[in-house]
Amino acid sequence: MSLVEQNPQLADKRGKRGRGKTKGRVVDINALLEVQSLLGDASRANDLLIEHLHKIQDKFGHLSAAHLVALASEMKLAPTEVYEVASFYHHFDIVKENDSAPPALTVRVCESVSCEMAGANELIAALKSSLGDGVRVQPVPCVGRCDKAPVAVVGQYTVDQASAESVQSAVEAGNTQQPMPTDSIDFASYKADGGYQLYEKLLAGDTSGDAIVEALEGTALRGLGGAGFPVGRKWRILRDAPAPRLMAINIDEGEPGTFKDRFYMLADPHRFLEGLLIAAKVIGIDDCYIYVRDEYPSISENLRLAIEALQNESGYDLPNMELRRGAGAYICGEESAMIESIEGKRGMPRLRPPYVAQVGLFGHPTLEQNCESLFWIRDVIEKGGEWFDAQGRNGRKGLRSFSVSGRVNNPGVHLAPAGITVRELIAEYCGGMMDGHEFYGYFPGGASGGILPASLGDVPLDFDTLQEYGSFIGSAAVIILSNKDSAKQAALNSMKFFAHESCGQCTPCRVGTEKAVSIMETGDWDIEQLNDLSTVMIDASICGLGQAAPNPMLSVIKYFPQELGLEVNK
Repeated sequence: MSLVEQNPQLADKRGKRGRGKTKGRVVDINALLEVQSLLGDASRANDLLIEHLHKIQDKFGHLSAAHLVALASEMKLAPTEVYEVASFYHHFDIVKENDSAPPALTVRVCESVSCEMAGANELIAALKSSLGDGVRVQPVPCVGRCDKAPVAVVGQYTVDQASAESVQSAVEAGNTQQPMPTDSIDFASYKADGGYQLYEKLLAGDTSGDAIVEALEGTALRGLGGAGFPVGRKWRILRDAPAPRLMAINIDEGEPGTFKDRFYMLADPHRFLEGLLIAAKVIGIDDCYIYVRDEYPSISENLRLAIEALQNESGYDLPNMELRRGAGAYICGEESAMIESIEGKRGMPRLRPPYVAQVGLFGHPTLEQNCESLFWIRDVIEKGGEWFDAQGRNGRKGLRSFSVSGRVNNPGVHLAPAGITVRELIAEYCGGMMDGHEFYGYFPGGASGGILPASLGDVPLDFDTLQEYGSFIGSAAVIILSNKDSAKQAALNSMKFFAHESCGQCTPCRVGTEKAVSIMETGDWDIEQLNDLSTVMIDASICGLGQAAPNPMLSVIKYFPQELGLEVNK
Protein backbone atom coordinates (compact mmCIF):
# COMPACT_ATOMS: atom_id res chain seq x y z
CA MET A 1 0.00 0.00 0.00
CA SER A 2 1.40 3.41 -0.98
CA LEU A 3 1.80 6.32 1.42
CA VAL A 4 -1.05 8.08 -0.36
CA GLU A 5 -3.34 5.12 0.15
CA GLN A 6 -2.34 5.03 3.81
CA ASN A 7 -3.08 8.78 4.15
CA PRO A 8 -6.06 9.59 1.88
CA GLN A 9 -6.62 12.87 3.71
CA LEU A 10 -3.46 14.20 2.02
CA ALA A 11 -4.59 13.49 -1.51
CA ASP A 12 -5.64 17.09 -2.07
CA LYS A 13 -1.98 18.10 -1.76
CA ARG A 14 -1.37 16.86 -5.29
CA GLY A 15 -1.71 20.25 -6.89
CA LYS A 16 -4.62 21.74 -8.75
CA ARG A 17 -5.30 21.49 -12.46
CA GLY A 18 -7.09 23.88 -14.73
CA ARG A 19 -8.08 23.43 -18.37
CA GLY A 20 -6.29 20.09 -18.37
CA LYS A 21 -2.87 21.56 -17.55
CA THR A 22 -0.84 21.56 -14.34
CA LYS A 23 -0.92 24.86 -12.49
CA GLY A 24 2.52 24.88 -10.95
CA ARG A 25 4.46 21.71 -10.17
CA VAL A 26 2.54 18.77 -8.72
CA VAL A 27 3.42 17.94 -5.13
CA ASP A 28 4.47 14.33 -4.75
CA ILE A 29 2.65 12.98 -1.71
CA ASN A 30 5.33 10.45 -0.80
CA ALA A 31 7.95 13.23 -0.86
CA LEU A 32 5.66 15.50 1.16
CA LEU A 33 5.15 12.87 3.85
CA GLU A 34 8.89 12.28 4.04
CA VAL A 35 9.53 16.01 4.42
CA GLN A 36 6.86 16.33 7.09
CA SER A 37 8.39 13.42 8.99
CA LEU A 38 11.86 14.98 8.84
CA LEU A 39 10.64 18.40 9.98
CA GLY A 40 8.43 17.04 12.74
CA ASP A 41 7.24 19.81 15.06
CA ALA A 42 9.91 22.28 13.91
CA SER A 43 8.77 25.72 12.85
CA ARG A 44 8.12 26.26 9.16
CA ALA A 45 9.31 29.89 9.37
CA ASN A 46 11.16 31.12 6.28
CA ASP A 47 14.44 31.66 8.10
CA LEU A 48 14.69 27.91 8.73
CA LEU A 49 14.75 27.04 5.03
CA ILE A 50 18.47 26.19 4.98
CA GLU A 51 18.16 24.16 8.18
CA HIS A 52 15.35 22.14 6.62
CA LEU A 53 17.29 21.66 3.38
CA HIS A 54 20.09 20.18 5.49
CA LYS A 55 17.69 17.70 7.06
CA ILE A 56 16.68 16.41 3.63
CA GLN A 57 20.26 16.33 2.35
CA ASP A 58 21.46 14.49 5.48
CA LYS A 59 18.72 11.88 5.16
CA PHE A 60 18.84 11.16 1.45
CA GLY A 61 22.31 12.34 0.44
CA HIS A 62 20.90 14.79 -2.09
CA LEU A 63 17.96 17.09 -2.79
CA SER A 64 15.51 15.69 -5.32
CA ALA A 65 13.14 17.88 -7.31
CA ALA A 66 10.22 16.16 -5.58
CA HIS A 67 11.58 16.97 -2.11
CA LEU A 68 12.27 20.59 -3.03
CA VAL A 69 8.69 21.04 -4.26
CA ALA A 70 7.33 19.28 -1.19
CA LEU A 71 9.41 21.49 1.11
CA ALA A 72 8.18 24.59 -0.73
CA SER A 73 4.58 23.43 -0.22
CA GLU A 74 5.17 22.70 3.46
CA MET A 75 6.82 26.10 4.09
CA LYS A 76 4.36 27.98 1.87
CA LEU A 77 7.14 29.21 -0.40
CA ALA A 78 7.41 29.28 -4.17
CA PRO A 79 9.40 26.29 -5.52
CA THR A 80 11.66 28.74 -7.37
CA GLU A 81 12.53 30.43 -4.08
CA VAL A 82 13.52 27.13 -2.51
CA TYR A 83 15.49 26.10 -5.59
CA GLU A 84 17.42 29.37 -5.87
CA VAL A 85 18.48 29.13 -2.21
CA ALA A 86 19.47 25.46 -2.46
CA SER A 87 21.41 26.01 -5.69
CA PHE A 88 23.38 28.89 -4.20
CA TYR A 89 25.21 26.73 -1.63
CA HIS A 90 27.92 24.26 -2.66
CA HIS A 91 27.03 21.55 -0.16
CA PHE A 92 23.53 20.94 -1.46
CA ASP A 93 23.40 18.29 -4.20
CA ILE A 94 20.33 18.99 -6.34
CA VAL A 95 19.22 16.08 -8.49
CA LYS A 96 16.88 17.04 -11.30
CA GLU A 97 14.10 14.83 -12.55
CA ASN A 98 15.32 11.79 -14.49
CA ASP A 99 18.91 12.38 -13.31
CA SER A 100 20.77 9.81 -11.22
CA ALA A 101 21.48 10.48 -7.57
CA PRO A 102 25.14 10.90 -6.59
CA PRO A 103 26.97 7.95 -5.00
CA ALA A 104 26.07 7.31 -1.38
CA LEU A 105 29.58 8.31 -0.26
CA THR A 106 31.54 11.43 -1.23
CA VAL A 107 35.22 11.90 -0.47
CA ARG A 108 36.11 15.58 -0.51
CA VAL A 109 39.74 16.57 -0.93
CA CYS A 110 40.85 20.10 -0.12
CA GLU A 111 42.72 21.73 -3.00
CA SER A 112 43.42 25.16 -1.48
CA VAL A 113 46.91 26.62 -1.12
CA SER A 114 48.32 24.66 1.84
CA CYS A 115 46.86 21.36 0.66
CA GLU A 116 47.99 21.90 -2.94
CA MET A 117 51.52 22.53 -1.64
CA ALA A 118 51.29 19.23 0.28
CA GLY A 119 50.27 17.19 -2.77
CA ALA A 120 46.47 17.48 -2.97
CA ASN A 121 46.38 17.30 -6.77
CA GLU A 122 48.28 14.04 -6.80
CA LEU A 123 46.05 12.69 -4.03
CA ILE A 124 42.89 13.57 -5.98
CA ALA A 125 44.17 11.78 -9.07
CA ALA A 126 45.15 8.70 -7.05
CA LEU A 127 41.77 8.51 -5.28
CA LYS A 128 39.81 8.85 -8.51
CA SER A 129 41.76 5.91 -9.83
CA SER A 130 41.60 3.72 -6.71
CA LEU A 131 38.17 4.29 -5.18
CA GLY A 132 36.09 3.37 -8.20
CA ASP A 133 32.66 4.42 -9.39
CA GLY A 134 30.86 3.74 -6.11
CA VAL A 135 32.56 6.67 -4.37
CA ARG A 136 32.56 10.24 -5.60
CA VAL A 137 35.88 12.08 -5.27
CA GLN A 138 35.28 15.82 -5.17
CA PRO A 139 37.96 18.56 -5.07
CA VAL A 140 36.76 21.28 -2.70
CA PRO A 141 37.94 24.62 -1.28
CA CYS A 142 39.53 24.93 2.14
CA VAL A 143 38.01 22.72 4.86
CA GLY A 144 39.70 24.49 7.77
CA ARG A 145 42.44 21.97 8.63
CA CYS A 146 45.36 23.57 6.80
CA ASP A 147 47.83 22.51 9.51
CA LYS A 148 47.08 18.86 8.63
CA ALA A 149 47.50 19.16 4.86
CA PRO A 150 46.63 17.44 2.66
CA VAL A 151 43.16 16.75 4.05
CA ALA A 152 40.42 14.45 2.79
CA VAL A 153 36.92 14.22 4.24
CA VAL A 154 35.15 10.85 3.97
CA GLY A 155 31.51 11.77 4.50
CA GLN A 156 32.11 13.88 7.61
CA TYR A 157 35.21 12.03 8.80
CA THR A 158 38.45 13.92 8.27
CA VAL A 159 41.64 12.15 7.25
CA ASP A 160 44.58 14.38 8.17
CA GLN A 161 47.85 14.29 6.22
CA ALA A 162 45.94 12.04 3.88
CA SER A 163 47.34 9.50 1.50
CA ALA A 164 45.50 7.29 -0.96
CA GLU A 165 46.04 4.38 1.43
CA SER A 166 44.73 6.15 4.56
CA VAL A 167 41.64 7.39 2.72
CA GLN A 168 41.02 3.93 1.29
CA SER A 169 41.26 2.50 4.80
CA ALA A 170 38.73 5.01 6.13
CA VAL A 171 36.32 4.17 3.32
CA GLU A 172 36.66 0.42 3.86
CA ALA A 173 36.21 0.83 7.64
CA GLY A 174 33.02 2.84 7.13
CA ASN A 175 34.40 5.86 8.98
CA THR A 176 32.03 8.62 7.88
CA GLN A 177 31.34 10.56 11.12
CA GLN A 178 33.78 12.88 12.84
CA PRO A 179 34.42 11.79 16.46
CA MET A 180 33.83 14.31 19.21
CA PRO A 181 36.87 15.82 20.97
CA THR A 182 37.83 14.04 24.18
CA ASP A 183 39.69 16.97 25.77
CA SER A 184 37.07 19.73 25.44
CA ILE A 185 36.51 21.63 28.69
CA ASP A 186 33.00 20.90 29.96
CA PHE A 187 30.71 23.09 32.07
CA ALA A 188 31.76 21.66 35.44
CA SER A 189 35.48 21.97 34.71
CA TYR A 190 35.14 25.47 33.32
CA LYS A 191 33.08 26.57 36.34
CA ALA A 192 35.58 25.03 38.76
CA ASP A 193 38.34 27.10 37.17
CA GLY A 194 36.54 30.38 37.81
CA GLY A 195 34.37 30.33 34.71
CA TYR A 196 31.13 32.34 34.59
CA GLN A 197 32.10 34.34 37.71
CA LEU A 198 32.23 37.52 35.66
CA TYR A 199 28.79 36.79 34.20
CA GLU A 200 27.45 36.08 37.69
CA LYS A 201 28.79 39.45 38.89
CA LEU A 202 27.04 41.12 35.98
CA LEU A 203 23.76 39.36 36.79
CA ALA A 204 24.07 40.28 40.48
CA GLY A 205 24.87 43.92 39.75
CA ASP A 206 28.36 43.66 41.28
CA THR A 207 29.76 44.98 38.02
CA SER A 208 28.00 47.13 35.45
CA GLY A 209 27.63 47.11 31.71
CA ASP A 210 29.08 50.61 31.62
CA ALA A 211 32.21 49.42 33.40
CA ILE A 212 32.70 46.53 30.99
CA VAL A 213 32.24 48.67 27.89
CA GLU A 214 34.65 51.28 29.25
CA ALA A 215 37.20 48.57 30.02
CA LEU A 216 36.94 47.15 26.50
CA GLU A 217 37.22 50.61 24.97
CA GLY A 218 40.47 51.05 26.89
CA THR A 219 42.12 47.97 25.34
CA ALA A 220 43.48 46.99 21.93
CA LEU A 221 40.97 44.15 21.58
CA ARG A 222 39.59 44.26 18.05
CA GLY A 223 37.34 42.08 15.95
CA LEU A 224 39.30 38.93 15.17
CA GLY A 225 37.35 37.74 12.15
CA GLY A 226 39.44 39.90 9.88
CA ALA A 227 38.01 43.43 9.83
CA GLY A 228 39.57 44.47 13.13
CA PHE A 229 36.86 46.87 14.33
CA PRO A 230 37.42 47.76 18.03
CA VAL A 231 35.20 45.56 20.19
CA GLY A 232 34.41 48.17 22.85
CA ARG A 233 33.36 50.75 20.26
CA LYS A 234 31.10 48.22 18.53
CA TRP A 235 29.41 47.34 21.84
CA ARG A 236 28.90 51.06 22.60
CA ILE A 237 27.22 51.59 19.22
CA LEU A 238 24.88 48.65 19.73
CA ARG A 239 24.03 49.67 23.30
CA ASP A 240 22.78 52.97 21.99
CA ALA A 241 20.75 51.39 19.18
CA PRO A 242 16.97 51.00 19.52
CA ALA A 243 15.59 47.70 20.80
CA PRO A 244 15.14 44.92 19.95
CA ARG A 245 18.81 44.18 19.35
CA LEU A 246 20.11 40.84 18.09
CA MET A 247 23.46 39.05 17.94
CA ALA A 248 25.00 37.07 15.06
CA ILE A 249 28.20 35.13 15.76
CA ASN A 250 30.47 34.26 12.86
CA ILE A 251 32.09 30.81 12.99
CA ASP A 252 32.17 30.48 9.21
CA GLU A 253 35.92 30.84 8.74
CA GLY A 254 36.38 29.87 5.11
CA GLU A 255 39.52 31.84 4.32
CA PRO A 256 42.17 29.41 3.02
CA GLY A 257 44.75 29.15 5.77
CA THR A 258 42.39 29.91 8.66
CA PHE A 259 41.45 27.37 11.34
CA LYS A 260 41.75 29.18 14.69
CA ASP A 261 38.00 29.20 15.39
CA ARG A 262 37.87 25.42 15.04
CA PHE A 263 40.72 25.12 17.55
CA TYR A 264 39.10 27.30 20.21
CA MET A 265 35.54 26.06 19.82
CA LEU A 266 36.62 22.44 20.21
CA ALA A 267 38.95 23.11 23.15
CA ASP A 268 37.07 25.60 25.34
CA PRO A 269 33.50 26.37 24.16
CA HIS A 270 32.34 27.76 27.51
CA ARG A 271 34.90 30.58 27.44
CA PHE A 272 33.30 31.71 24.19
CA LEU A 273 29.78 31.26 25.59
CA GLU A 274 30.60 33.36 28.63
CA GLY A 275 31.74 36.15 26.31
CA LEU A 276 28.50 35.78 24.37
CA LEU A 277 26.40 35.97 27.55
CA ILE A 278 28.29 39.02 28.79
CA ALA A 279 27.78 40.79 25.46
CA ALA A 280 24.07 39.94 25.46
CA LYS A 281 23.59 41.22 29.01
CA VAL A 282 25.66 44.40 28.55
CA ILE A 283 24.02 45.36 25.25
CA GLY A 284 20.51 44.11 26.00
CA ILE A 285 20.14 41.23 23.54
CA ASP A 286 17.57 38.46 23.90
CA ASP A 287 18.25 36.43 20.73
CA CYS A 288 21.67 35.15 19.65
CA TYR A 289 22.38 33.25 16.42
CA ILE A 290 25.59 31.23 16.12
CA TYR A 291 26.49 30.53 12.49
CA VAL A 292 28.86 27.56 12.11
CA ARG A 293 30.40 26.49 8.81
CA ASP A 294 29.12 23.16 7.52
CA GLU A 295 32.64 21.68 7.45
CA TYR A 296 32.65 21.83 11.27
CA PRO A 297 30.03 19.29 12.43
CA SER A 298 31.99 18.51 15.60
CA ILE A 299 31.97 22.20 16.55
CA SER A 300 28.22 22.38 16.09
CA GLU A 301 27.76 19.34 18.31
CA ASN A 302 30.26 20.58 20.89
CA LEU A 303 28.47 23.92 21.12
CA ARG A 304 25.07 22.24 21.24
CA LEU A 305 26.18 20.17 24.24
CA ALA A 306 27.71 23.20 25.94
CA ILE A 307 24.55 25.27 25.47
CA GLU A 308 22.45 22.37 26.73
CA ALA A 309 24.63 22.13 29.84
CA LEU A 310 24.19 25.85 30.47
CA GLN A 311 20.44 25.58 30.14
CA ASN A 312 20.16 22.51 32.37
CA GLU A 313 22.85 23.06 34.99
CA SER A 314 23.60 26.76 35.42
CA GLY A 315 20.34 28.26 36.63
CA TYR A 316 21.37 31.50 34.87
CA ASP A 317 19.16 34.00 33.13
CA LEU A 318 20.02 33.11 29.53
CA PRO A 319 19.17 34.65 26.18
CA ASN A 320 17.79 32.49 23.40
CA MET A 321 20.74 30.85 21.59
CA GLU A 322 20.25 29.23 18.18
CA LEU A 323 22.84 27.30 16.22
CA ARG A 324 22.62 27.80 12.46
CA ARG A 325 24.49 25.69 9.94
CA GLY A 326 26.24 27.09 6.90
CA ALA A 327 26.13 25.21 3.63
CA GLY A 328 29.46 25.74 1.92
CA ALA A 329 29.71 29.39 0.88
CA TYR A 330 32.86 31.36 1.69
CA ILE A 331 30.99 34.59 1.04
CA CYS A 332 28.91 33.98 4.17
CA GLY A 333 31.93 34.92 6.23
CA GLU A 334 31.07 38.49 5.20
CA GLU A 335 28.77 39.83 7.92
CA SER A 336 25.80 40.89 5.83
CA ALA A 337 25.95 37.73 3.68
CA MET A 338 25.95 35.67 6.87
CA ILE A 339 22.87 37.55 8.06
CA GLU A 340 21.12 36.86 4.77
CA SER A 341 21.95 33.16 5.20
CA ILE A 342 20.65 33.07 8.77
CA GLU A 343 17.42 34.54 7.40
CA GLY A 344 17.15 31.53 5.07
CA LYS A 345 18.25 33.30 1.89
CA ARG A 346 21.12 33.21 -0.55
CA GLY A 347 24.24 34.61 1.07
CA MET A 348 24.43 37.80 -0.96
CA PRO A 349 26.27 40.74 0.65
CA ARG A 350 24.12 43.79 1.24
CA LEU A 351 24.85 47.26 -0.02
CA ARG A 352 25.86 49.61 2.79
CA PRO A 353 24.79 51.86 4.39
CA PRO A 354 22.80 50.96 6.39
CA TYR A 355 25.26 48.89 8.38
CA VAL A 356 24.26 45.76 10.26
CA ALA A 357 24.63 47.60 13.57
CA GLN A 358 21.72 49.74 12.33
CA VAL A 359 19.68 47.36 10.16
CA GLY A 360 20.87 43.79 10.54
CA LEU A 361 19.25 40.45 11.26
CA PHE A 362 15.50 40.54 10.55
CA GLY A 363 15.82 44.32 10.15
CA HIS A 364 17.01 44.96 13.72
CA PRO A 365 20.29 46.40 15.04
CA THR A 366 22.70 43.48 15.23
CA LEU A 367 25.97 42.83 17.01
CA GLU A 368 28.01 40.80 14.52
CA GLN A 369 31.09 39.34 16.18
CA ASN A 370 33.68 36.70 15.44
CA CYS A 371 33.71 33.91 18.02
CA GLU A 372 37.34 34.54 19.01
CA SER A 373 36.59 38.17 19.85
CA LEU A 374 34.07 36.93 22.44
CA PHE A 375 36.44 34.17 23.54
CA TRP A 376 38.82 36.77 25.02
CA ILE A 377 36.23 38.90 26.86
CA ARG A 378 36.58 37.10 30.20
CA ASP A 379 40.39 37.26 30.22
CA VAL A 380 40.54 40.89 29.14
CA ILE A 381 38.08 42.02 31.84
CA GLU A 382 39.35 39.81 34.68
CA LYS A 383 43.09 40.30 34.02
CA GLY A 384 42.73 43.89 32.89
CA GLY A 385 43.30 45.75 29.68
CA GLU A 386 46.87 46.48 30.75
CA TRP A 387 47.61 42.75 30.78
CA PHE A 388 46.24 42.27 27.29
CA ASP A 389 47.89 45.32 25.78
CA ALA A 390 51.26 44.44 27.34
CA GLN A 391 51.44 41.22 25.34
CA GLY A 392 52.41 42.98 22.12
CA ARG A 393 55.78 43.28 20.45
CA ASN A 394 57.50 45.78 18.15
CA GLY A 395 55.30 48.62 19.38
CA ARG A 396 52.02 46.73 18.94
CA LYS A 397 49.47 45.72 21.59
CA GLY A 398 47.63 42.52 22.44
CA LEU A 399 47.66 38.89 21.35
CA ARG A 400 46.99 37.22 18.02
CA SER A 401 45.99 33.66 17.27
CA PHE A 402 48.05 32.81 14.19
CA SER A 403 46.85 29.89 12.06
CA VAL A 404 50.15 28.77 10.57
CA SER A 405 50.47 26.23 7.76
CA GLY A 406 52.87 25.47 4.96
CA ARG A 407 56.57 24.65 5.10
CA VAL A 408 57.20 24.77 8.86
CA ASN A 409 57.94 21.97 11.31
CA ASN A 410 55.16 22.85 13.74
CA PRO A 411 52.06 24.16 11.96
CA GLY A 412 48.96 24.92 14.02
CA VAL A 413 47.32 27.69 16.03
CA HIS A 414 49.96 29.70 17.87
CA LEU A 415 48.98 32.39 20.36
CA ALA A 416 51.69 35.01 20.00
CA PRO A 417 52.21 38.72 20.63
CA ALA A 418 50.63 41.12 18.17
CA GLY A 419 53.40 42.67 16.13
CA ILE A 420 55.60 39.58 16.03
CA THR A 421 57.36 39.22 12.69
CA VAL A 422 56.96 36.16 10.52
CA ARG A 423 60.65 35.28 11.01
CA GLU A 424 60.14 35.38 14.77
CA LEU A 425 56.93 33.38 14.46
CA ILE A 426 58.66 30.66 12.45
CA ALA A 427 61.66 30.47 14.76
CA GLU A 428 59.98 30.80 18.17
CA TYR A 429 56.63 29.08 17.66
CA CYS A 430 56.78 26.91 14.53
CA GLY A 431 60.00 24.96 15.09
CA GLY A 432 61.71 26.53 12.10
CA MET A 433 61.41 25.67 8.43
CA MET A 434 61.06 22.05 7.29
CA ASP A 435 64.30 20.29 6.46
CA GLY A 436 65.51 21.17 2.98
CA HIS A 437 63.26 24.23 2.72
CA GLU A 438 64.35 27.87 2.80
CA PHE A 439 61.97 30.70 3.66
CA TYR A 440 60.81 32.26 0.38
CA GLY A 441 57.53 34.10 1.00
CA TYR A 442 54.30 34.09 2.97
CA PHE A 443 50.62 34.90 3.01
CA PRO A 444 50.19 37.03 6.17
CA GLY A 445 46.38 37.01 6.03
CA GLY A 446 45.13 33.98 4.14
CA ALA A 447 44.40 33.83 0.43
CA SER A 448 43.09 37.40 0.32
CA GLY A 449 45.96 38.97 2.26
CA GLY A 450 48.49 38.99 -0.55
CA ILE A 451 51.88 37.29 -0.73
CA LEU A 452 54.97 38.94 0.69
CA PRO A 453 58.58 37.93 -0.02
CA ALA A 454 61.10 36.75 2.57
CA SER A 455 62.77 40.17 2.29
CA LEU A 456 59.73 41.57 4.11
CA GLY A 457 59.87 38.92 6.81
CA ASP A 458 60.66 41.47 9.53
CA VAL A 459 57.50 43.54 9.18
CA PRO A 460 55.35 43.40 12.37
CA LEU A 461 52.23 41.29 11.90
CA ASP A 462 49.21 43.21 13.09
CA PHE A 463 46.33 45.35 11.96
CA ASP A 464 47.46 48.47 10.12
CA THR A 465 51.10 47.38 9.64
CA LEU A 466 50.91 45.64 6.26
CA GLN A 467 48.74 47.92 4.13
CA GLU A 468 51.67 49.89 2.76
CA TYR A 469 52.93 46.65 1.24
CA GLY A 470 49.60 45.88 -0.43
CA SER A 471 48.71 43.29 2.19
CA PHE A 472 46.81 42.85 5.46
CA ILE A 473 46.67 40.45 8.40
CA GLY A 474 42.93 39.70 8.26
CA SER A 475 42.25 36.69 10.48
CA ALA A 476 45.99 36.04 10.91
CA ALA A 477 46.15 33.03 8.59
CA VAL A 478 49.86 32.68 7.80
CA ILE A 479 50.90 30.31 4.99
CA ILE A 480 54.65 29.83 4.67
CA LEU A 481 56.20 29.28 1.23
CA SER A 482 59.68 27.88 0.66
CA ASN A 483 62.15 27.98 -2.18
CA LYS A 484 60.47 24.81 -3.48
CA ASP A 485 57.18 26.65 -4.00
CA SER A 486 55.93 29.10 -6.60
CA ALA A 487 54.28 32.35 -5.57
CA LYS A 488 52.83 32.48 -9.08
CA GLN A 489 51.10 29.12 -8.62
CA ALA A 490 49.92 30.09 -5.13
CA ALA A 491 48.35 33.25 -6.56
CA LEU A 492 46.60 31.23 -9.28
CA ASN A 493 45.26 28.83 -6.66
CA SER A 494 43.90 31.78 -4.69
CA MET A 495 42.26 33.37 -7.74
CA LYS A 496 40.60 30.06 -8.63
CA PHE A 497 39.23 29.98 -5.10
CA PHE A 498 37.78 33.48 -5.42
CA ALA A 499 36.25 32.70 -8.81
CA HIS A 500 34.62 29.59 -7.33
CA GLU A 501 33.35 31.41 -4.25
CA SER A 502 32.12 34.64 -5.86
CA CYS A 503 28.41 34.97 -5.13
CA GLY A 504 27.90 36.40 -8.62
CA GLN A 505 25.94 39.42 -7.45
CA CYS A 506 28.26 42.04 -8.95
CA THR A 507 29.88 41.93 -12.37
CA PRO A 508 33.37 43.18 -11.38
CA CYS A 509 33.88 40.22 -9.05
CA ARG A 510 31.97 37.56 -11.00
CA VAL A 511 33.57 38.31 -14.37
CA GLY A 512 36.85 39.74 -13.09
CA THR A 513 37.91 36.68 -11.09
CA GLU A 514 37.05 34.27 -13.92
CA LYS A 515 38.84 36.41 -16.50
CA ALA A 516 41.90 36.70 -14.27
CA VAL A 517 42.03 32.91 -13.87
CA SER A 518 41.88 32.41 -17.63
CA ILE A 519 44.79 34.81 -18.14
CA MET A 520 46.88 33.42 -15.28
CA GLU A 521 46.37 29.82 -16.44
CA THR A 522 48.13 30.56 -19.72
CA GLY A 523 51.35 30.91 -17.75
CA ASP A 524 52.24 34.03 -19.72
CA TRP A 525 50.56 36.75 -17.70
CA ASP A 526 49.26 39.80 -19.53
CA ILE A 527 50.34 42.26 -16.85
CA GLU A 528 48.54 45.28 -18.33
CA GLN A 529 45.23 43.42 -18.58
CA LEU A 530 45.58 41.93 -15.09
CA ASN A 531 46.27 45.38 -13.65
CA ASP A 532 43.17 46.75 -15.39
CA LEU A 533 41.04 43.90 -14.04
CA SER A 534 42.42 44.50 -10.56
CA THR A 535 41.53 48.18 -10.65
CA VAL A 536 37.94 47.43 -11.61
CA MET A 537 37.54 44.68 -8.99
CA ILE A 538 39.03 46.78 -6.21
CA ASP A 539 37.06 49.93 -7.06
CA ALA A 540 33.69 48.49 -8.05
CA SER A 541 33.07 45.20 -6.22
CA ILE A 542 30.30 45.27 -3.61
CA CYS A 543 32.15 43.42 -0.86
CA GLY A 544 35.60 42.43 0.32
CA LEU A 545 35.81 39.25 -1.75
CA GLY A 546 36.12 41.04 -5.06
CA GLN A 547 38.04 43.92 -3.54
CA ALA A 548 40.72 41.64 -2.08
CA ALA A 549 40.82 38.95 -4.79
CA PRO A 550 43.59 40.66 -6.83
CA ASN A 551 45.97 40.96 -3.85
CA PRO A 552 47.96 37.72 -4.38
CA MET A 553 48.20 38.37 -8.12
CA LEU A 554 49.38 41.95 -7.63
CA SER A 555 51.86 40.75 -5.00
CA VAL A 556 53.48 38.39 -7.49
CA ILE A 557 53.79 41.17 -10.06
CA LYS A 558 55.36 43.48 -7.48
CA TYR A 559 57.48 41.16 -5.33
CA PHE A 560 58.16 38.05 -7.43
CA PRO A 561 58.77 39.43 -10.95
CA GLN A 562 61.44 36.79 -11.59
CA GLU A 563 58.68 34.16 -11.70
CA LEU A 564 57.03 36.11 -14.52
CA GLY A 565 60.25 36.57 -16.47
CA LEU A 566 60.31 40.26 -15.60
CA GLU A 567 63.29 42.32 -14.54
CA VAL A 568 63.81 42.39 -10.78
CA ASN A 569 63.86 45.89 -9.33
CA LYS A 570 66.97 46.42 -7.27
